[in-house]
Amino acid sequence: MKKFLPFLVLIFSLSVSNPSQADNLLMARTNLNFPEAMLKLQDSIRNHGYTVSRVQRVDIGLTHSGYVTDKYRVVFFGKADLVTRLSNDYPKLIPYLPFKIAIFAEGDDTLIIAANPLQLTDKTYPELKPVMKKVEKDMLEIFQTMRNNEE
Repeated sequence: MKKFLPFLVLIFSLSVSNPSQADNLLMARTNLNFPEAMLKLQDSIRNHGYTVSRVQRVDIGLTHSGYVTDKYRVVFFGKADLVTRLSNDYPKLIPYLPFKIAIFAEGDDTLIIAANPLQLTDKTYPELKPVMKKVEKDMLEIFQTMRNNEE
């Protein structure tokens, strides 16, 4: 399972503008088991005013490639009006929308990882910085909720 984490980091790094910066990835580890972590993640996303649009299994393709995991999902989420506005006004952002958080089991722990939405504003769309800063803040709170098992 340890060799799975670099694969996941590589996937998210390829989807960002500057993969050499650690600020481009948000990560959290929880000692919740995978099913509990999955429920908590979706609840936390909803509690922050977002809609979970879909949960995609990607473990089937990974097991065919030799990775040993049956607990790996990507949770897609967003706010319909925000995603629509960004898609209409900034069509180059469509591949990054809705926002995504990957969740997977690693031993007895569960990890979540996401691309930092602020990187979408770098030099191309600086006017979106306040919007993406809000999404980043929400994601950081979601990740902190996942670290705290008292909720």
